[in-house]
Amino acid sequence: MNRRIFTGCFALITAALLIVSVSCGNTGKADKVQLQAQQVNMNPSFSSFLSQQQFNAFFPKRLSFYTYASFIKAVDEMANIKIKITQQSDYVFQIIRTDKDKNKQTILRQDGDWNKPWVTEKPAVVHTIDFGRFCNEKDAATNKKELVAFFANVGHETRKGENAKYNDGLMLITEGDTSLQYVYPNNDYPAVPGKKYYGRGPLQLSYNGNYGYASLLIYGDKNKLLKDPELLERDAVAAFKAAMFFWMTPQGQKPSAHDVMTGQWKPTADDTAKGRKPGFGMTINIINGALECNKGDAKGTMADRIGFYQHFLGLMGIADPNCACSCGSMHPYPF
Repeated sequence: MNRRIFTGCFALITAALLIVSVSCGNTGKADKVQLQAQQVNMNPSFSSFLSQQQFNAFFPKRLSFYTYASFIKAVDEMANIKIKITQQSDYVFQIIRTDKDKNKQTILRQDGDWNKPWVTEKPAVVHTIDFGRFCNEKDAATNKKELVAFFANVGHETRKGENAKYNDGLMLITEGDTSLQYVYPNNDYPAVPGKKYYGRGPLQLSYNGNYGYASLLIYGDKNKLLKDPELLERDAVAAFKAAMFFWMTPQGQKPSAHDVMTGQWKPTADDTAKGRKPGFGMTINIINGALECNKGDAKGTMADRIGFYQHFLGLMGIADPNCACSCGSMHPYPF
């Protein structure tokens, strides 16, 4: 499971993707009924990019909690959100959310020192997160690879089955040890007494900082998930949204996994010196680098993620021969 600390695809493809059909019991009919109800006023939908048949093939043994309909609903609703994060100085932030359907902008956060001269005289760093660009950033091949990379990490994080089968993703909602609190001092997103922030959902969101930051961007209220982290265990749509948040959002010195897989991240000289380079291996570094990276190519958990990625590429009918899949020689980030 992840041990990450701190706050912090959709192309319209009309041709069917080449993928193996896998039966999944009666879940297909139930998903279809739910999805039809959810797609009212949701056009276009991510279902144009990923069919239920394909979703079933990626996760044939998934828990009933993780429905195709809940994934599509999460992606479609998140696509309405665009975030602008402006950082002045090292610790002074402004976060603005745009709800596209209403063309409405809301300041989610503006630190008290925002307008002070010692802050405004320094150059600002701006990050824009458009959740509608999830697997919708570039050409069809790039978008497919991003989805495969996302699902490969999801598969590893939530697997519960036989090694090297790669058919056991989305079989866990929480990490194994739910006695741990995963609380870290954070003035912006403080833990609520008595609440636990252990890994939950498709990418096992962990720590109060991540719960609070995700809650702020997704719901416009940092306290929603800080006060009710269990929501990610009760509501699959919320769980998938939290995974999308983590995938799409740069944090600290780390780029977003989305920017890595779509070729938008360019390594700095320091990154290059520390072995960091674009490719699937960099997504592992972002998600769980402290435990899995710079430990050689024999690291089992890293190899499992790579196995999922290569297996899922085959299901999608694409290849990534220059994937830079390993993070065995990459230095992890300090946080």
